Amino acid sequence: MDHSTAFAFFTGIYDVANRWRKDFLDPTEGEDRWEEFPGLTRASAHFDGCASFDEIEFPTKGFAGLTLRLYDPAADAWSLYWASKRSGTLFPPVTGRFEADGTGVFHGDDEHDGRPVKVRFTWSEISETTAHWEQAFSLDEGRTWLTNWHMHMTRREE
Repeated sequence: MDHSTAFAFFTGIYDVANRWRKDFLDPTEGEDRWEEFPGLTRASAHFDGCASFDEIEFPTKGFAGLTLRLYDPAADAWSLYWASKRSGTLFPPVTGRFEADGTGVFHGDDEHDGRPVKVRFTWSEISETTAHWEQAFSLDEGRTWLTNWHMHMTRREE
């Protein structure tokens, strides 16, 4: 399976329906633990599909971010790097690939509120006009995961 152009689908302008936990590490269930807000992302492919870039704006939150995705042919894996306008820094990468079922899973190490966390990004439900992304954190070396952010993306008509 050729993974080198796995993010080629992600080009264009997307409206993004975001849903995140108000506290990324709080496992308490209930609708009051979640917040929904809009986003708008502009995504592009580069390096003959072996690189992907998008910038996302969250107009009601007052910040923006960007993701750079790079394919490493020696590792046959993608590295995804997130940066937030709030911090102006590049977060540690998550790495992985898409599987035959079309789901992409990417793992890495980071910290949240001063606590070390394992991070997992999952891309799924990919079609010509939609995609789903989610983020999950683990505080126990990946034995359990707490999903804390969903993005449902819908491509705008051009």
